[in-house]
Amino acid sequence: MSGIRGKGGTEGSGARGSGARGGGLLVAGTTSDAGKSVVTAGICRWLARKGVSVAPFKAQNMSLNSFVTREGAEIGRAQAMQAAAARVEPSALMNPVLLKPGGDRSSQVVLLGKPVGELSARGYFGGPGAPSPGERVSTGREALLGTVTECLEELRRTHDAVICEGAGSPAEINLRRTDIVNMGLARAAGLPVVVVGDIDRGGVFASFFGTTALLSAADQRHVAAYLVNKFRGDASLLEPGLEMLRDLTGRPTVGVLPFAHGLGIDEEDGLRVSLRGAVRESVVAPPYGADVLRIAVAAVPLMSNFTDVDALAAEPGVIVRFVDRPEELADADLVVLPGTRGTVRALEWLRERGLADAIARRAVEGRPVLGVCGGFQALGERIEDEVESKAGTVAGLGLLPVRVRFAAEKTLARPVGEALGERVEGYEIHHGVAELLDGAEEPFLDGCRVGSVWGTHWHGSLESDGFRRAFLRRVAAAAGRAFVPAPDTRFGELREEQLDRLGDLIEEHADTDALLRLIEEGVPEGLPFVPPGVPGGTP
Repeated sequence: MSGIRGKGGTEGSGARGSGARGGGLLVAGTTSDAGKSVVTAGICRWLARKGVSVAPFKAQNMSLNSFVTREGAEIGRAQAMQAAAARVEPSALMNPVLLKPGGDRSSQVVLLGKPVGELSARGYFGGPGAPSPGERVSTGREALLGTVTECLEELRRTHDAVICEGAGSPAEINLRRTDIVNMGLARAAGLPVVVVGDIDRGGVFASFFGTTALLSAADQRHVAAYLVNKFRGDASLLEPGLEMLRDLTGRPTVGVLPFAHGLGIDEEDGLRVSLRGAVRESVVAPPYGADVLRIAVAAVPLMSNFTDVDALAAEPGVIVRFVDRPEELADADLVVLPGTRGTVRALEWLRERGLADAIARRAVEGRPVLGVCGGFQALGERIEDEVESKAGTVAGLGLLPVRVRFAAEKTLARPVGEALGERVEGYEIHHGVAELLDGAEEPFLDGCRVGSVWGTHWHGSLESDGFRRAFLRRVAAAAGRAFVPAPDTRFGELREEQLDRLGDLIEEHADTDALLRLIEEGVPEGLPFVPPGVPGGTP
């Protein structure tokens, strides 16, 4: 493969000749949360620092944490983060299929950046409940596999390397016949696979061996290596086990990555955020002023884009926590109602738990509340929803003069504007269309402010440093806190530092020569079969 080593062994030529095809690698995991996203981003940053033209790719992602590309396509936020690690602009090619859960059994299907329908899990995977001929969504394995492989091939034509991320575990044998993101993709695109295991959970050797042994012979031929993640202690203690694992499977371990605190990257799944006592990663720094600022985020059902509060947590002296009880709002200087894929359901949850009344009391007392996207909609007077919940007309919290009507067409945008005298950039992902009524005291991005209650559809606005500082000054004044935002916090620079830390993990603790060989040369020859293989035959 040209472009990584180049002529004479030099690296980072970045040239794509006519008809040339970049190398590729699939990062799979023994479980969800094994560290696939981190490893993928780390490899991307490591290669980008070497001058290699690299792109991330995830064929199918299930996440409520999404992002809007400059061309107006919705993709998983983890892939946008990985694109930043690769130092390339994110695009719909990097995440052709995005599933946004609307509950335990159904998801909105986003294909090539645009929503195309709502399906049950059984329907998506081809069982009863699949769409009938003529409907907008085609979930046949062949159709979706064709789409994702075309996107991957386009990225490989324009980049020296593409680092793909799997989903869940490749050994989910009940889903193998419809798989387009793990071994199904590896076989279709001829990719070598590195399997990541989370040793912090325990049982990593059994996980590596069992994952391999549950795959068919054809799938096993693509499993080229293992990588241990989140190790605490002396890595030399692992060596006997790694040697035995190689004897058992015929496959090397290409790295032992240490447990790293405070990486602060964008998680994929808002459904998995702990509702009890979860605190966003914060910099370990004292407040710039005389006081701290406490921020409580209501952990609403189907919470989406909860990374909006990461920029707040990055401020010295700002403490961010997720809450689900009204008494936890008592000492909060700011309450945030975040985005959600279920605004009506979130309203019901707020009322059932007594949080709605607690938030209303805050508004009367002049204590700050911020609603973002679905949280903004919930703060309004009325919601008309025949699209998301199909609940019809539902009363909002009545704290902002706003009426919301859910439209079939989703708004996907990257707005730029001004608020509080500062330039602001953000992104919009919503079906709800807000109508501002009389009574707003001040415009606020696309929303408004009344007293101490603020609302906007814009995600990511708090990443604009000047605006975030101005907003926090307003919050501190309303809360009576002697909090002063640090003048030199640059959220974009902090993100870059975190991405460099991921690149450092790969460069310092992985066998980078082995990774380069896999990316350049593809699937190694002669990898042995590990019995028994998948029960009941070969998918």
